[in-house]
Amino acid sequence: MVFSEIAFSQVAIGKTSVSSASVSLEFGTANRGIILPWVTSAASVTGVVNGTMIYDLADKKIKIKYASAWKDLSINAAAGTTVDPLTSVDGVLIQNAATENANAKMAIGTLTSTPGILVLEATNRAMILPKVASPHLNIINPAPGMMVYDTTNKQLAVFNGTAWTFWKQ
Repeated sequence: MVFSEIAFSQVAIGKTSVSSASVSLEFGTANRGIILPWVTSAASVTGVVNGTMIYDLADKKIKIKYASAWKDLSINAAAGTTVDPLTSVDGVLIQNAATENANAKMAIGTLTSTPGILVLEATNRAMILPKVASPHLNIINPAPGMMVYDTTNKQLAVFNGTAWTFWKQ
């Protein structure tokens, strides 16, 4: 597996192949999203680089490191929650019960010392987010920190545990 990552530097999840040579990571078309890592607070995350994305448990918001500061991507949305509405179980309790491997890391592309859980390293490739038509209607019970590309409205959609926030250029 390590050899294939270094040789090809492309990964498809939920599909057989990526759509073009300019893609590092691409997802299939099921009504699913990618879930960002949950952190105790953005302030507690050190050594991160611009472009790092997290779900901040302190204020239940999705954030991106941008211009050396954290930018809120779930702005204008109600405070999020980590309590599953179907089971009433708080996901933080499940997360806190697990033992973290501080050295766990996956890199697609050239392995570098860039900090992160999943690091896409490329100068000429990008990640294509999972694509979902109207995620607020079609993703049943989304997880806090989930993000997808809304194909209906052609915009980024992020879920903070309570509400979807949509970003369009």
